Amino acid sequence: MRTTFDDAAVRLYHLDGESGEATTLLYGTLAEALAHAAAQQEDTQAGLFLQTSNDVVAYLDLIGG
Repeated sequence: MRTTFDDAAVRLYHLDGESGEATTLLYGTLAEALAHAAAQQEDTQAGLFLQTSNDVVAYLDLIGG
């Protein structure tokens, strides 16, 4: 993920592995998105992605999970 500062604008979304449907959970800062993602259940975290203006990364890849 190229954008790494806490105030970076991001979209946190969940991608359903079966249907492929993406559900936006939060538009906010990277810090807010990471806190929101950390509060989710483990099975939900597996489908979370963070999107910036120039990149998309899986939440678990970002935190090393």
